[in-house]
Amino acid sequence: MRRFPTGVRAIRGYIRSAPGTYLWLAALFVTTIAMHHMSPEFETEFLRQRSTNIHELSTNPRRVLIASAFWIDGGGWLLYAVLYSVFHAQAERRLGTPRWLIVAFGTHVAATFISEGALLWAIRHDYAPHSAVNTLDVGVSYALAGVVAVLTYRIARPYRHLYLVAILVIYGAPLLGGRTFTDLGHFASVLIGLACYPLTRGRGDAPWNPADTLRAVGRKTGISGARAKDRTP
Repeated sequence: MRRFPTGVRAIRGYIRSAPGTYLWLAALFVTTIAMHHMSPEFETEFLRQRSTNIHELSTNPRRVLIASAFWIDGGGWLLYAVLYSVFHAQAERRLGTPRWLIVAFGTHVAATFISEGALLWAIRHDYAPHSAVNTLDVGVSYALAGVVAVLTYRIARPYRHLYLVAILVIYGAPLLGGRTFTDLGHFASVLIGLACYPLTRGRGDAPWNPADTLRAVGRKTGISGARAKDRTP
């Protein structure tokens, strides 16, 4: 029976522990490849028809809410592969696939309606042009922001508070500076993710403690160093 190197087995185990995350990431890879074969004009129109803008939400909300979660505006798949592995995979492993999916998709839907509702208000009060009803709005960043936020409860104190401050600054600063509807959507996603605290309860595993991880790495490094000295002539 062929044995894989330890590193490969660890990667395979990590992927298997978060099947929903990596199936979603695989779908995004396929759609990103498809986008690279589209002309710029066709791509813009294609994505607009799958966009959660005001026009599409008013005609077929269910279709665009699902479809928009499988396209990345700009095609930056590698960046999302890293972010999904760091945040989505950890959330799915710690919450379980059903609860993780509720947080991710629930945040995607709720933040979309909040941000597009704010944009509709701005259009009706002449703060935004009427053409904004067709604004291109696809992607997975709302779901990501919600999952980043819900992971707050899976970190041990006092590091939990530092993590919370960091995400509030990261997502709140653009809202204070630019005040676009997407900035609002991202910050709303964070608040919705934090409101998902009940979904984090009842899990048997202890919160992650960064100090314990550092100590474990230090012990392994010390052992490796000791073995290396033992082998020295």
